[in-house]
Amino acid sequence: MLVPITITEKAEAEIKNIMAHKNIPAEYHLRVGVKGGGCGGMAYALGFDKVKEDDQQFEIKGIPVLIEKKHYMFLMGMQIDFFEGDEARGFTFVNPDIPKRHDQ
Repeated sequence: MLVPITITEKAEAEIKNIMAHKNIPAEYHLRVGVKGGGCGGMAYALGFDKVKEDDQQFEIKGIPVLIEKKHYMFLMGMQIDFFEGDEARGFTFVNPDIPKRHDQ
């Protein structure tokens, strides 16, 4: 099955850092998902979880990744990145296939 997402080097480093230093159990994988939608666009979720029955499993850059089957098509083409600024840091989700607003 085609891997629907990519993970940048910065995001890879941060995810692996979290896995190593935040006591994430070995049986947990990175879960990437979708919440909501509508005019505001998709809201994406990122966390660690155990494998569930309806999950697709992937390995991306040595990171075990879970995507619920019903979210697969919404995540196709998604890139996960990580940024660090002077006042903020966090993961960003870029999906060029999904418009951000109806009026653009």
